[in-house]
Amino acid sequence: MLKPEETLLAAPLGLGILSSSIPTVCTSGATLWALHLFVPSGLSTSGATPWARHLFVRVLCDLCVKILFFLFIPLWLTAGEPSPQKLNALYNSLDPKSVAQHLAFYELYGNTPQGDKALQHAWSLLSGNETHITARDLPLVTSVIPAVVALVNKQPSEELPDLSDDDIAGINALAARLPNRRLQGHTITSEQELQRLPPNQIDLARGLFLSQLGEQSIRKIESYEALLDLMALQILARVPMNASPQAKIRAMNDFIFDEMGFRFPPHSLYAKDIDTYTFLPSVLDSRKGVCLGVSILYLCLAQRLALPLEIVTPPGHIFVRYRSSDEIINIETTARGMNLDSDVYLGIETRSLQKHDIKEVIGMAHFNQASVFWHNQEYDKALEAYLKAKDFMPNDKLLTELMGYTYLFVGNIVEGKRLLNTVKDYLPDDAITKHTIAEDYLNGAVDADGIKAIFQPVDETRESILDKQKQLMATLEKYPRFRSGWFHLATTWLQLHRTSEALKTLERHHELDDDDPSAEYYLAVLYAQRMDYNKAWKHLRRTEDIVHSRRHNPKALQDARRELSRLSPE
Repeated sequence: MLKPEETLLAAPLGLGILSSSIPTVCTSGATLWALHLFVPSGLSTSGATPWARHLFVRVLCDLCVKILFFLFIPLWLTAGEPSPQKLNALYNSLDPKSVAQHLAFYELYGNTPQGDKALQHAWSLLSGNETHITARDLPLVTSVIPAVVALVNKQPSEELPDLSDDDIAGINALAARLPNRRLQGHTITSEQELQRLPPNQIDLARGLFLSQLGEQSIRKIESYEALLDLMALQILARVPMNASPQAKIRAMNDFIFDEMGFRFPPHSLYAKDIDTYTFLPSVLDSRKGVCLGVSILYLCLAQRLALPLEIVTPPGHIFVRYRSSDEIINIETTARGMNLDSDVYLGIETRSLQKHDIKEVIGMAHFNQASVFWHNQEYDKALEAYLKAKDFMPNDKLLTELMGYTYLFVGNIVEGKRLLNTVKDYLPDDAITKHTIAEDYLNGAVDADGIKAIFQPVDETRESILDKQKQLMATLEKYPRFRSGWFHLATTWLQLHRTSEALKTLERHHELDDDDPSAEYYLAVLYAQRMDYNKAWKHLRRTEDIVHSRRHNPKALQDARRELSRLSPE
């Protein structure tokens, strides 16, 4: 998994010049672009095939099912009601810790002793083995059984079942032992109550549902919460509440990514509808989500499992982390929970990783929704979403900066300038250099249309790159001192594999600003590719001076020095 700068470094080795992730290079406006989307560059997984509706497939698709199941497939397809011996063999082949398998068996054979036994076992798993009586004898209304079956076996193509008051009460009784019940935020019914809570008392799922679905949708909110509760109870069927954090993480990864099949959506889907794959209801319905969407799901389940996690946001990305006094486990939710080393998330311009609290995560969801409106040029709606995010992220400087640009786009120049003046000199602790777009705008080096050109998205097509390039060239003809404009123009040349033009454009940027480590790094690599090693060393040393001044020495920079030393010793 290479960062853009590491991919570019491979060029002198004959491994290719650039990857498609180059637009998310973390510098100036590009950093804003990456953070604006909360989408990782280079971190993705393939799509998953959902369980088929045919019941025997619903049983078989669980990865833990025994091979013996397959021996019975021809019998299911050619015979009527299986004999008691066949039903016993099939029942004994069920994963003893799988609630879904036992409920699927019950759906098919509910009128048999084996079906009753499967239901009893599933109920015992869900209730934490606290009762050994049959589900039909529990002091819950009979209707809760089909509701639980419908939620546990719900497929991505199916609508969320309509739950009654009795269904909600029954599932709440099952989930009463979950620790999120002790949070003050679990029972709130308004956003006003949510905003008054301290972060450590927020039930993330309830807060997100209130903020995304609205206070009038309390029944739908309770239905989605019931779905989350049953997911948590299924995990607890495999690992007890007092298990180690490591065991809980393994069980969560197995359940979320293997058994349930949550996946990162294809680029063609999330590029157009990123909010669909960010908002928790949509993620639960589709079992697809971008990094923010699946990380939110992971956090909601972690609150139900007494698993303390950190929320970490590298540029353009988010993941969750478990930290103890002697161990760090990074949970990469776009790669099925893989534990990646923290250095993987650092780059030329990223020297540390920011952490956020639960309340800020709610703001991030609205932040992403604003980006969708922005890309569709619906700036009034984008501003509304940013203002909603501001309620949960009042001190976020990036949000303030983006709100400033949005005010410019809707014609409120005074408010836009006011906000940009508050951030133009801000240097984030995790960054090497400050953003320059706000400063250039306030100094008359670019107008609002030029800023729009910077943030214009591109897709996989050559036409979209050329269109952005055309707009950048028009902006730079009018505003030749716009620093980010030159850098982004160079990026488009690199995307088109026109390295000669990219080199000339980066030199223009260097004349205006030799304090941009990403631009200096690319100059070093491009000159090394041309075997102009003196200039390569000049720009590499300049990159090192800038980066080292912030006490940062990323692996990409170390590798660049090592490779250039091999090609041309100092």
